[in-house]
Amino acid sequence: MTLDADEFIRRFLLHVLPKGFHRIRHYGLLASHVRNDKLAHIRSLLGIHSNDIPSTTTATPSQSDDTTPTSPYLCPACGAPMLIIETLEPKPAARDPPIHRNIA
Repeated sequence: MTLDADEFIRRFLLHVLPKGFHRIRHYGLLASHVRNDKLAHIRSLLGIHSNDIPSTTTATPSQSDDTTPTSPYLCPACGAPMLIIETLEPKPAARDPPIHRNIA
């Protein structure tokens, strides 16, 4: 299939997000709704047993030590503390142009 340069650029730019938008992936192997099933299938294909995988569960309050920092943000689904990776601040609003008044 051969495309003109203009058509190629047009099709390519359909995938470019407008300024200020952020791409978020909600699909693939690690999509939240299929993550456990897909990882189990991948592990079976690789021959990795579940007892070879390090545990990622959080410690219960009786097992945790007092030096572990606690997060005020808890996941509403599982109750685990959420880790803040980045905080997005809003861009400052553009200043409105000055109002011109006819003073007579």
